Amino acid sequence: MVGKVYIVGAGPGKKDLITLRAYELIKRADVILHDELIGEVAELLKESKAEIVNVGKRSGKHRKKQEEINEMLVEYAKQGKTVVRLKGGDPCIFGRGGEEAEYLARNGIPFEFVPGVTSAIAVPANVGIPITHRRYDPAVVFITGRESRERLNWEALARLNATIVILMGVARIPEISKLLIEHGKSPDTPVAVIENGFSENQRVIVTKLADLTNKAEEEKIKAPAVIVIGNVVELFNFLSGFIQTL
Repeated sequence: MVGKVYIVGAGPGKKDLITLRAYELIKRADVILHDELIGEVAELLKESKAEIVNVGKRSGKHRKKQEEINEMLVEYAKQGKTVVRLKGGDPCIFGRGGEEAEYLARNGIPFEFVPGVTSAIAVPANVGIPITHRRYDPAVVFITGRESRERLNWEALARLNATIVILMGVARIPEISKLLIEHGKSPDTPVAVIENGFSENQRVIVTKLADLTNKAEEEKIKAPAVIVIGNVVELFNFLSGFIQTL
C-alpha cells in the first residue's frame, strides 16, 4: 500500500508559530525530511519517533540535490510510510514545494500541502514593519534573489506602486538595488534588511535604496535575511520602540 507525503511549512523558525496541523503530523510521521532553516522547530522533532533525515540546502552547500530529495520522497511513500517533508516558512513560497508535488504526482504518490507562516510576512512584522498599510503602497510583491535576474520585468517592478519583499537576496543586493534605480525606483525609497529573523542574533538595518549596497558591506550583512523595499519601512522607527515579542 502506498503511503502519503505531507509537504509541510515549518514557519519562520519559532516553534510556537508552527501550525497545529504541522505539529500533529510531525508526531505521527514515519519519516521526516527537513530543510536547514527550521529554527526552533528542530526541537519538536525530538517528540517524533520518525526517522529524521536532514536534506537541508544552503547557498553552495547541499546535503542532497533536489533530484535526490524527490526520489527519496517517492521511495519512502512506496514503502507505505507517512512522510513529512518539512520546509522553512511556507512550502509554496520559494520553497520548491510545487516542484516536489509535481514529481510526486507524476509517480502516482498522494500528497498534501500544509501551509506555514512565511518569513516574508512574519519577519518584518516581528520587528515592527507590517508589509501592508493603507497609508502606504496598495500592493506587495515577493521576489527571490536567487533566480530573479533574467526572469523579472525590472521596469514594471520598479514602477509598480508596491512594497517589495525579497527572500534569499543578500548575495545580489548590489545588482538588485542597481536594477531598481536604473528602471525608475526612487533612490530615496526606504529599505530594511532583517538578518537572522526570530533568533537571538536578529538585527535590523534601515537605509535608503541608493545606500543599500554600501550599508550592506559596512554592516557585513549575511544570509538569511529578509529585505523590505518600500515606504512602509518608515513605520519601523515608530513601532519598533513599542513592539514587544517573547
